Amino acid sequence: MRQRIAIYGGTFDPIHNGHWQVAKAIMNAFAIDRLLFIPAFVPPHKRGQQISSPFHRLAMLAVATINEPQQFVSPIEVEAPDRPYTVQTLDRLKAELENSQLFFVMGADSFRDVTTWRDHQRLLNEYDVIVAMRPGYQPGDQEGIGIADHLSPELQAKLVDLSGGQVPSNDNFASPHIYLTDYVEVDVSATDVREIARQGQSVANWVPPPVAAYIEKYRLYQKS
Repeated sequence: MRQRIAIYGGTFDPIHNGHWQVAKAIMNAFAIDRLLFIPAFVPPHKRGQQISSPFHRLAMLAVATINEPQQFVSPIEVEAPDRPYTVQTLDRLKAELENSQLFFVMGADSFRDVTTWRDHQRLLNEYDVIVAMRPGYQPGDQEGIGIADHLSPELQAKLVDLSGGQVPSNDNFASPHIYLTDYVEVDVSATDVREIARQGQSVANWVPPPVAAYIEKYRLYQKS
């Protein structure tokens, strides 16, 4: 039986409790064997913005997952000399992780912009994609059907609505799909966390404890 491996890519500046709970919920619902957090070096759609050092972001992920035996951090994009696009990273992982089924995890905001990504048609056709919707998502509202209106009819036919905490069936895994999930109730963003830290306040309620300690120790996001 093929291993199921979730690929959770993003900026993770920093990883927060929303990311953390999404990872755990998806691992449970999809019976994931391993989950890889992959911090982007500089995401193409965020070039020109102020983003923390990739090494700080990698370190925060490392301390957050230290006691999670099925969660790992991959430096595949941080170490890549050519700043790969997501589809290139997935192609490389597919070649390296033979006999595995890959599930790419993205947030709703990223999914709205996915048609601007390099080779998005191939990415969504060839790989299973899990979209983590924000709390309050209901099928048919602005967060539901509307979020897929930008996709071609071919790609819209691949949607699987798992709202209400549903889990996929084994039949779904026979071919790649785009799964809309609403497993997590935590409504927090990395922007919120950075702003709280910038004001000199504790972020302990919003990020895993080791990450809060790391941010405090290195005075990340604080005014210079």
